[in-house]
Amino acid sequence: MAQQITLKLEVAEDRHAFLQRHPALAGATVREQHQLVSIYYDTGRMALRRAGILLRLRRQGESWQQTIKRQEGSDGGLTRRPEWQTPYLNHFDFSHIDDAELRDWLQKDKISGRLAAIFESKVRRTVWQIDRGPGKRILAKLDRGWIASSGRRDTISELELQLLAGSVDSLYSLALELAQRQALPPLLLSKAERGYRLFLNTPAQPVRAGKVAIDARDPPLAAFRLIALDCLSHLQLNHAGAVRSEDAEYVHQMRVATRRLRAALRMFGPVLPAGFAEQLVPPMRELMQALGQARDLDVLMAEIVAPVATALPDEPRLTDLASAITNRLYAARSAIRHTLRQPAYGQLLLTAASLLQRTPFVEAPNPDEETLSLRQFADRRLRRLLKNIHELAAAARPENPPSLHELRIGIKRLRYAIEFFDPMLPGKSGVAVIKRLAGLQEELGQLNDLASAGTLLMVCAGREPHLREAVTLIGGWHGQRHAALLADIPNKLKTIRGLDLPRLGQNSG
Repeated sequence: MAQQITLKLEVAEDRHAFLQRHPALAGATVREQHQLVSIYYDTGRMALRRAGILLRLRRQGESWQQTIKRQEGSDGGLTRRPEWQTPYLNHFDFSHIDDAELRDWLQKDKISGRLAAIFESKVRRTVWQIDRGPGKRILAKLDRGWIASSGRRDTISELELQLLAGSVDSLYSLALELAQRQALPPLLLSKAERGYRLFLNTPAQPVRAGKVAIDARDPPLAAFRLIALDCLSHLQLNHAGAVRSEDAEYVHQMRVATRRLRAALRMFGPVLPAGFAEQLVPPMRELMQALGQARDLDVLMAEIVAPVATALPDEPRLTDLASAITNRLYAARSAIRHTLRQPAYGQLLLTAASLLQRTPFVEAPNPDEETLSLRQFADRRLRRLLKNIHELAAAARPENPPSLHELRIGIKRLRYAIEFFDPMLPGKSGVAVIKRLAGLQEELGQLNDLASAGTLLMVCAGREPHLREAVTLIGGWHGQRHAALLADIPNKLKTIRGLDLPRLGQNSG
């Protein structure tokens, strides 16, 4: 058995030649080219996929190679997984696998007797062997081709950096060097996963945040690492859709991912290494600004303008204003695509992932040092956030929109924090609080959208009198709802003042 450590990067299809001219590749000691055909197998019930096992036959030249891999999870594009290879001699052979449990499972007739080809790939691979100094050697594999199943096909365009000798840090060092000249964001979906999605005809769709499997026994830094990697995955899994699709939800989910990561940086700030957040926050702020511009226009169109245009279908001023907003929206989406294709985007993700692979995030704490437990840390931080929104609620006034906006931000930060620490909260108390916070955040968000819509609408209307008249129409149409939301604010503030959280005592969770 060999353990393969790799970092996969996405390469734009029209940037292969540019990448190959990079000095780090042009000066490599070995360069080869191969045509690879790979066939992937599973049972009809996807038993291998469900077990996290990959079975592949690959032809290189005139010979075929059988490979078994464990499909381990990806940490920001970095994978560590055991693999077993043997020549393929016209039948599957699992006898060489030194993991007895895996070998016996594969040899069962219900597995080995039901294997069938489910997808295949064909790529042209260029390989460089790169020496990065004494004891540091990396294989860079640039693949271009396709993967197909059931009459469906998708393109392959990726760079895989495989560690032959040295530390994981040398992989990221090379990746960041290559990413200075072009966008090379980490690639989270393997060829196998993409092949399964083709086989199952799984439609592409926006990815929402999931639950992070932290444990109360984890040190705070270990918990932060899991949360931050989840935020990075949430961001990157929506990247392709944001670049290629008109579905605004992809951009929204990327925005949520950056906000979750920013909230985690604030939450764990007291225990993070000096200078850690400072390396990430400035590029994150630029990304959030670009995502926010497109998202604000999406909300303006869908929540503010569209309901009025539907209610007044024969009003040409609304039609013209909607057209002006749509033009700005298309421009904002184009700007987003441009931003996501720039080197800075890939550098942000690679920098964050590389930092999370270093000490102190991957080092067990010294048992002789007295450190705060995750449960104690979480309890203190949640209490502080709760106290903050109580103070914001006390200062909030219906006639002061900025004070309500600040309260909404405070609620959102507490909500993210509870979502992060939900596995440690007793019973379903976390779910109950999240629902209440989500409702408060939604209502305050509607107020904020209405309060800020006027300014953005006037920007879109410009100096055109009939478009400004349309803005007045929209304001009047939403006036009653705005007044009702404002009238309900005292009740919402009372609800916020009554919010409490369960204690994360030593015996809770």
